[in-house]
This record gives sequence, structure tokens and C-alpha cells, in this order.
Amino acid sequence: MDSATLDQLNELLDSDVTLREKIKDEVAELDKKTRIMAGTLNKIHSTPPDLILNLLDVVRPTITSCRDNMVNLAAIIPPNQFWRWKDMWSNSLRASIFSAALVEYLSNRTLITLPQVCEILGIDDSWKDRLTLPVEDYLHGIISLVNELSRLAINSVTMGNFEEPLKISVFVKDIFAGFSMLNLKNDLLRRRFDSLKYDIKKIEEVVYDVSLRKLAPTSTSTTS
Repeated sequence: MDSATLDQLNELLDSDVTLREKIKDEVAELDKKTRIMAGTLNKIHSTPPDLILNLLDVVRPTITSCRDNMVNLAAIIPPNQFWRWKDMWSNSLRASIFSAALVEYLSNRTLITLPQVCEILGIDDSWKDRLTLPVEDYLHGIISLVNELSRLAINSVTMGNFEEPLKISVFVKDIFAGFSMLNLKNDLLRRRFDSLKYDIKKIEEVVYDVSLRKLAPTSTSTTS
């Protein structure tokens, strides 16, 4: 190779290193926020039902602030290079989706949609070639939601909230039914989906105990 070619290659390598460091710094800031949200949301397992909404109000501003990180990432990534760099922030994005999904469930007892997540995180459709929300990442976030709800079903009984496991059971079974109709070709996603059976089993055991002891109204099991 001649010197001109070598210089050009070195410039490209240096450019990649610089870009990688910029992305890493931005993802590190996003990671801090996801850890803060996870830490705060973990308190739902020891918070009385009537104080849960106050706890969610603490989390919402942090979720909204993730928009800044998304804007910054979209500005950093060169056109048509989303798939080249996406693995650097996938885990952080999934953690953000999980937090948004848990807040949505506890607030409205509904499943957050992919468009809703994009809106909450400020992911603009015009960024498609630089930063977007893949369906796989959304589904990973929803599976994490189910994982957390199976834990909440157990801990809510300890807190004296006997209706919560029944509500969670209806909600989670509906999600599982939806996943069952998806054509999942991603191996990791498929394995995580299969693990939901164990979450459902845990929830059903709690529901069985609560129902057997007549600790919650029977009608609750048929409503979400």
C-alpha cells in the first residue's frame, strides 16, 4: 500500500475510535439514568399500594430526560450507520423501555405500545437510519416487565395487597398469549420468551394461595 492509502485508512480508523468514544460517553449517561430508575422502581416491592403513584411520579422526570440522550445519540451517529453501532446502546434502551412499561402498567394497568415508547423516549421517525427502536428491543423490555411483575405478585401479598396478584395474572397471561402468536426468530428473544412460563407459574401459585384463603374478591380475577 502506498502512503496515501495508509494515511486514508488511518484517518478512517481514528474517526471510528473517536465516534465510538462519543457514543460510549452518551450511553454511560443513559446507563446512569436507567440505574436510577431501576433503583427507584425496586421500591414498589416494599411500598404500600396507596403510595405507589407517588413513587412513579419520582421516576417519570428521569424517563423523560432520556430524550436528551436519544437526541444526542441521533446527532452523533452518521447517516445509514444505525445497525453498525446499535449494540452499544441496546441494553440501555431495553432498560429504559422496561422502566417506561412498568410505570405505564402501575399507572393505568395497560401495556405500553411501541409507538408510546418512542414518544416517551423522544425517538423521532426521521432518525430511522441513525437511531430507531427495533421491535426486538421493545419485546425484551416487555419480557423484563413480566419478570418484575412475577416478583411483585409475591411481594404484594406480603404488603397486604391481595388483589394485585390476580390483576397481574390476567395482564401477564394476555401478554404471553400475544407473544405466542409472534414469529420469534431471534434466539435470545425466543429463550427469554420461553422463560415466561416460569413467571406465569409463580404468579399462578400466588393466585391459587390467595384464592384458596379467600383473601381477595373473586371478581378481581376476571378484571385487569
